[in-house]
Order: sequence, then structure tokens, then C-alpha cells
Amino acid sequence: MITVALAKGALLKDSVRRFAAAGLDFSALLDDDNRQLMVPSPCGTARALLVRNADVPVYVAYGQAQFGIVGDDVLREHRLPVAPLLDLGFGGCRMAVAVKASSGYRRAADLPAHCRVASKFVRCAEAFFDQLDLPVELIHLTGSVELGPITGMSEAIVDLVATGRTLRDNGLVAIEDLFTSTARLIGHPIALRLDQGELQSIVDRIAVASPPARQAVTA
Repeated sequence: MITVALAKGALLKDSVRRFAAAGLDFSALLDDDNRQLMVPSPCGTARALLVRNADVPVYVAYGQAQFGIVGDDVLREHRLPVAPLLDLGFGGCRMAVAVKASSGYRRAADLPAHCRVASKFVRCAEAFFDQLDLPVELIHLTGSVELGPITGMSEAIVDLVATGRTLRDNGLVAIEDLFTSTARLIGHPIALRLDQGELQSIVDRIAVASPPARQAVTA
């Protein structure tokens, strides 16, 4: 049985569509009345696990799922041993440094040394500020990081930005991007190595349904 880990939330609908293109029907996950966390496909040869975004690569890395779809931001933050297969091109957003609009900072390098930066993505933030050679104190938050600068707990935040509306509504502005992120198809390395062609066939069919410019992914 092929098992797929899919993330709740914004990526789910497009993720279900990609696997539908590969012949795996997990549309039951889109039913508003569905409360099941593990849904079989009608053909009975596959099943989908409905998990939190950050847990997708965990299930794949530990072999409980052969495939998963997750944002590149999660892969960069958690750095788990999974095989990157395809950039699927949807779920686009950017990881950015943001500050209060009234702060006067125009780029990340303008921040004072040893200032506080709040983020859910502390590894991504650490790598970015290390590259800038700017020492900062990172504060790990799991909720609304925008409150960091608003309350004065932090000088800046590092967070995902899509439309930027949440920043604007809270008096913040993005001043520099770390990277852009899109949804990625990932696989369990050992399962792929032992594959007799069934898994590769699914990857190939998903690739055909994905934007051509985004099909190739390098580790």
C-alpha cells in the first residue's frame, strides 16, 4: 500500500489535485464533513495521512509515508533526510525579514547587532543572519510572530509572507527576502531506491501535471 502524507490547510486542495492526476483519489480529504486522518483511495491501493505541515517530512523521513507534499520553507527549517523530487509550483510565498513600518530600517543589515528577532523558522533565520555576519538573539515563537515588534519584544521578525496583508494590518513592512518557497513533492529515499517502477510512475504522472519550468529539483 502506497502512503502519502498531505498537509492540512492552504496546500491541501492543490496537493489532492496533483495526486488525482497520478491516479490516486484522495478527494475525501476535501469533504467538509471528513474527520478521518487516514483516508484510503477508492481503488484501495493507496492511502493519505492528513497531518500538520511541519509533520509531513517527519512521516516521510521515518518511512511511514513514501511521498509527501510540503512547502520548501519547512524542508529548509527541519532538514530531515527526505528525497526532493519535484517543485510543484503552487503555494508560493517568501520568507522575509519584517520590522515596524515606523522603524526606519530599510534592509536587514541596518538592524543593530545583538537585537532580538522573533521567528517560527529559527534555523532559516540563523543561517541568514550568519551569512550577513550580523549577530542577533533569536526568539522562537509558534504563533503570531507579528506581535514581537508590536509589543517591543523583538526588533524584527522572520516569517512567511504571501500577500503581505497581515504585515500591513499590524503596522509592519518586509525589508528583505531570504528565499521564495513553493510546494515540493518529497519521497522516502530507501523506498525510492527499492522501487520496482510503481513509485516512479506516480512521480512521472505528477510531473506531467506540474508546470514544466518547475519540474526539476536539485537537492
